[in-house]
Amino acid sequence: MSSSPILAVTQLGFPWQTQDPFIFCVHHEDFYPKGNAHMGPDVPLTGRNLGNDFTIKDGFRMYHGQRVPGFPAHPHRGFETVTITTKGFIDHSDSLGAAGRFGNGDVQWMTAGKGVQHSEMFPLLDRANENPLELFQIWLNLPASKKFVDAHFRMLWHEQIPEVATEDSQGYKTSVKVIAGRFAEVDAPAPAPDSWAANPESHVAIWLITMDAHASFTLPKASEKANRTLYFYTGDEIHIADKQINDHCAITLKSDCDVALKNGEKPAKFLLLQGVPLQEPVVQYGPFVMNTEAQIRETYQEYQRTQFGGWPWDAAEHVHPRQKGRFALHADGRMEEPG
Repeated sequence: MSSSPILAVTQLGFPWQTQDPFIFCVHHEDFYPKGNAHMGPDVPLTGRNLGNDFTIKDGFRMYHGQRVPGFPAHPHRGFETVTITTKGFIDHSDSLGAAGRFGNGDVQWMTAGKGVQHSEMFPLLDRANENPLELFQIWLNLPASKKFVDAHFRMLWHEQIPEVATEDSQGYKTSVKVIAGRFAEVDAPAPAPDSWAANPESHVAIWLITMDAHASFTLPKASEKANRTLYFYTGDEIHIADKQINDHCAITLKSDCDVALKNGEKPAKFLLLQGVPLQEPVVQYGPFVMNTEAQIRETYQEYQRTQFGGWPWDAAEHVHPRQKGRFALHADGRMEEPG
């Protein structure tokens, strides 16, 4: 009898525990009310610790926002953010003068590189109806050789991201949204060019998997060098190698074997993160991820001196006009829209 493909099962916390080459992963789900004239919640915000509101109250959090929920201007260096927005919208603004609005399935892949400030605000665009938001933010480490590349971002519009539908012998369906890597001979859009994911030897995969109730599905094997974690965040139970695992768990799996999944009584959703580890020293202080303590000190000094280019926008929690559609304005002045 072959050994179990399961290496560990842990309860999901906040943030979710990750393995090299990933540094951080968080799942935000908020049920925002109708928007007001400022694109914030059209309800009183009394009783909240505004500026640091991470406790769900009335179904939502303001995070670091004062009027609009989200994350006002803050710096990063030395890694990448992959932001998957399944519901709602994010307004991006940064110290390079770049900007964007994306959501409802879009992904932003941002390389912080040698340093950037950005804000990620959640504008509540609908004044007549509720504004639900769901997103994942994943921090993918950069190799030491890429820590000081120029900062920039790439948009993966949802129209460009392949979703592969499969069906088991009983007719139950599973879909795989291929954000990074390859599934069933289908390739994801190209990641940012300096990313560890751009190296074919990294075997980086980021997939969103949705299974019907009672569906069976097999995760295909990957490189034996890769780390692989399956985050089970919606559903009731999944069966792997005769082991029942309840939802809200991170399942660390062997990567060099196929893994058969059998879903329980409810539809289930998973995030898969996979990649060959960098196996380099990691020194993290808040929003900076470097290889040595000396680099961290140098980063703080440089940020205090330069502010990574300063902040060209009217407010730290800048949002774009309500009527603006999805778009990306890059630092070189190039305007991009989906379609």
